[in-house]
Parts: sequence; structure tokens; C-alpha cells
Amino acid sequence: MITAVQGLHDKLVAMSQPDSDGVYRQGSEKRAQRSEFVLNALRTLWKHATDEIPFDIPDSGVGLAAVGSLARKQLGPSSDLDLVLIVDTHSLNDEQVSQLADKLWYPLWDSGLDLDHSVRTRAQCESVTDHDLPAAMGWLNVLPVAGDTDLIADIASSILDRWRKAARKRLPELVESATTRLDRFGRLAYINQPDIKEARGGLRDAVLVSALTATWLADRPHGRYDAAVERLLDVRDSIHLIANRDTDMLLHQYQPKVAKMLGLADPTLPEESRDIVAIDDLQTVLAALGRRIALSLDMTSSNAQHSLIHEKPRFTFFRGRRGAPRFDVVAHGVATHEQEIVLAIGENPVRDRSIALRVAVAAAEFNLPISVATLLNIRRSPIQDHAWTEEERELFVRLLASGPTLMRIWEEIDYVDVPGRLVPEWLGVRNRPSASDAHRYTIDRHMVEVASRLDRQTHSGGRYDDDHYAALLLAGIFHDIGKRQGILDHSIEGARHVPIILSRIGYAQNIVAMATLLVREHLTLSQYATTKNPHDTVVIEDLANRIRRDPVLLDMLYDLTKADGSSLGATANEAITKRYGWSSWRASIVENMYQAVRRAIVRTQQPA
Repeated sequence: MITAVQGLHDKLVAMSQPDSDGVYRQGSEKRAQRSEFVLNALRTLWKHATDEIPFDIPDSGVGLAAVGSLARKQLGPSSDLDLVLIVDTHSLNDEQVSQLADKLWYPLWDSGLDLDHSVRTRAQCESVTDHDLPAAMGWLNVLPVAGDTDLIADIASSILDRWRKAARKRLPELVESATTRLDRFGRLAYINQPDIKEARGGLRDAVLVSALTATWLADRPHGRYDAAVERLLDVRDSIHLIANRDTDMLLHQYQPKVAKMLGLADPTLPEESRDIVAIDDLQTVLAALGRRIALSLDMTSSNAQHSLIHEKPRFTFFRGRRGAPRFDVVAHGVATHEQEIVLAIGENPVRDRSIALRVAVAAAEFNLPISVATLLNIRRSPIQDHAWTEEERELFVRLLASGPTLMRIWEEIDYVDVPGRLVPEWLGVRNRPSASDAHRYTIDRHMVEVASRLDRQTHSGGRYDDDHYAALLLAGIFHDIGKRQGILDHSIEGARHVPIILSRIGYAQNIVAMATLLVREHLTLSQYATTKNPHDTVVIEDLANRIRRDPVLLDMLYDLTKADGSSLGATANEAITKRYGWSSWRASIVENMYQAVRRAIVRTQQPA
């Protein structure tokens, strides 16, 4: 094997090691050094290959190009190499191309690094990027390596020009690709074991931001955004070093070591709690990075879409005067404009403590995104965590009652820290990974999904009145608020926090009492169903007494139990998901226990 690429993977790992204290520093410089090292090795490999083949390589028409992380100078310790051999059809015949490719690819296959390779003509490069969105985005960063570098640069320039000309047609496809990945991989901020490349707010979104910027329809954020991307690349590098392979999955077994490499492990803490704290801190860091990148993508995408809209006539003219852009007011201080929720003309968020909730409710009920500029503006609102007005309490319940759209809206307002300002206790569980393997999502994301699954229809076929429904929704959004470090029974801890939160806000005491009871007992029905006999009268009487022998509270507890169990999210361990999730078996035994308790309550309520 050619010395330049022999053991290339091991060489990259060796030059990527953390400092003597175990902390991975100067990641950006290390990525640049790795990239240059590989590029030099590839140039040497090219020289050896062209010297050894039994024919001459023409000075023009044949070249080696890099795309992907190597072209972006972001190569990780175990990243694969994305290489393209570009050949003019008149330069070499098929047999010659095959011989040259073998001389290049085989040594690289033996080097220890994964190789993604192809041989293409100019026309094939342009055709692929015209019809394959991922390939098109990859070709927006092309680095000539060896051979006819002018040809490669010219092709790259041509593809970039074609990309810009097709941007108006491809922008919806770009936006849709991000939505598809979100549905599959979730948000980086809320996944216990995230794919830091594909999750929303991950490295793939950073590539998408660059692709949007390359259209010239919008600029991207700089400064803190650039720093966030580099820090997330540090996380990726740490995963590579620990796993010793090309992977972007931050699995549980990697997390303590990744946290240490990022400098998050506190050696002064007791050893038994050191890893737990470090993992919590790691999740907080990932959440901040993911939010920054996702918000930057939303901002860049929104600006690009607005640029397209503004290319068309935006204003109506009447008697020679230009009309104003249209804002449809949907609530006090809130309007819709160009299919987004925005602040109404004249609204000053600095003087309006309720504007964040009104914006969120409008976005949920009209199923529209909140304008990025509006999100940044409502951050300036003087939000209070106590003595809410009646309007604010009603708005909060309306938001929680918005169903599946709640998750998207909550995530949007969480970008600008609204939930934590409304309820400071939320910050205690925000982005905290769940200790249970049954949970795919972080504690806060799970609670939002539970609330989103609670509708007004009772399990017994009726409809909750306003107070009962408000209590159920509030129990849903706060049922795991007690999951804090060192707490053995989060249900009891949650039942301690909930009455403090809801009373401080100003909800009626009957609502506070019902929500508190549901939080304290939110695991009880499932635990009884899986561990106790539904035909044992002592068991049934005990459970009936726990919910004050109230059939409506029993319905509420059932609905909360079902929403909790069905929103755990799919995990890598199917056995765990089956055991703890809302399987047909669990649904059946919970239903049996529910019916047994309901019959007991009805019997005691019938007149003698």
C-alpha cells in the first residue's frame, strides 16, 4: 500500500486526541489539520496512481474532487471520504478510467476509513445535482484535489450557478426535506440519544443553511451560529474518538465520556453522581446548540421564502397610491401576514405581558408558524410567573388544549425561553434526559406530548367541563415536573411543586386540588393494573379511595395514564418499548382495572 494513505484512519485518530486532562480542545484547528493531512495524502496517492498506470494522464480532462465534510474542512477523526473522479469523455476510455479508479480506491479501502466514491463526467455531475437534492447540496462545497483542478472548479461554479437559477423551484423541496427529517429524527434538544447529524438542529441543518445561503435569496446568521456549529462538530469528533468509527449517534454508553471530552465532568463531585451531572450538562449544551442552529435555519428559510414572495407585486394600487401590505388581526396585538403569525402594527411587546401567550395560542389555533422576528420580539415582553390575569390563565389552557400543534408551538416559544419565564420550575426539567430507557425524549418534551394527547372527551363517553378539563391539561403538562436529580419518587415531588405553581399563577383551588391529585397518582392506575388483581376488593377500594371515589377523576386518571404511556416514543430497545409503552396488552389490563374501580364507585353511589 502507498505509504501516504497506509493506516490513514489510525493516523487521524492519533492526531485528534484530547489534551492530557482528557478534554478535547481547539476542535476547529484539529479539523482543519486533519483535512489538510488527508488532502496531502490524496495528492500523493494521485501521483503514485498516475505514475503506475501504463498510459499517460492528459493535463486536462481528468481530476479528483472532494465533497462533503472534507470539502468543508470539517473532517472528523473517523469521517468517511466523499471523493469523485471526474473524467472528460474524450480524455480516457472506459478501461483506462477503470484502471485509474482501482489505483485510487483500493488503497483507500485498505486505509481504515470509509470511502464514498464515484466516477462522473461533467454532464453526469450536473444531471445528478439537478435531480438529487442531497447530491446537489453536497456539490455546493467542492474542493479540487488533484489533476485538472481547473475543470473541477469550472464544474463546481456551473453547478452553483444552476443551483441559484433553480432556487425558486427547489426552495419548497429544501424546506420539505427539513420537515421530513424532523418527523423521523426529532429535535436535537429533546432526544435522549440523538443523531447529532440528522436531528433538527443538527449538522445536516447547518449544511442546509449553507445551501439556502448559496441561493442568494437570504444571508445566514453569523457569530453565535458559527460558534454553535463548531461546538457541535466537537461533539461529533468526541463520538468518533470514543466509538472509533464513523457514527453520529450519541448513545447512552458514549455520553459520560463525551461529556468529559467537552470539559463538562466535574472531578470535585462524588464519583457516584459525577456521570449523572455530566450527562445532564451535556444535554443542556446540546439543547442550546440545537436551538441555535434550528432557529438559524428557520430564520434563513423564512427570509428566503419572503424574498420569493417579494419578487412578485406585493402592493395594490388605487388611484395612483400604493396600498399597505395586508395584516389580518386575529387577536389583540396579533396578526397573520404571509402565512405567519406576527405582531400587529403598533403592538409594543415591551408593554404587554400577555403577548407571548396570545401569539402562541393564535399560532396553534390557526396552525401557522410564528415569524422568527416575532419570536425575538416577544422575548422582550415583561412575562410574569405569578398573579396571572384571568386572560393569561385562559390562554394557557387554550394553548395546552391545541392538540398535536402544541408540540410545534411549544418548541417555537421555547427558542426564546417563554415557558421557563412563565413557570421557572420548568427550567428544572428543561432538556433533562430521562433516566428510564423507556423514554426516547427528554422530560420536558415528553410532558408537552402528553398534554397534546389530552382531549375533552372522557373515557366513559362524556365531555369534561371547563374546570375538569383545565385540571387535566395542567396535570399533563406538569406530571413529571418532579423528575429532578436525587428524587426517588417523582410523583410525590411533583405533587409538592404543582400546588405551589398553580396557586402562584392564580388558578381556582378546585383546579389546583384536582391537578395535584392527578400528578401524585399518575402512575397508580398503570401500576395497579400490572401488579395487582382487579378482582381483589381491597385493591379496588384502595384505588377508588385514592381518587376520592369520584368517577370523573377516574376518567381523568385513565386519560392521563393512556397519554403518558402512549407518548414514550420508540426506543432502540423494542422489548423495553413493549413493556412500558401503551401496548394492546397494557391497554387491556388498564381497561380492566378502570372498569372494576368504576363499578365499585357506581355501586356505592346508588341509593339504597
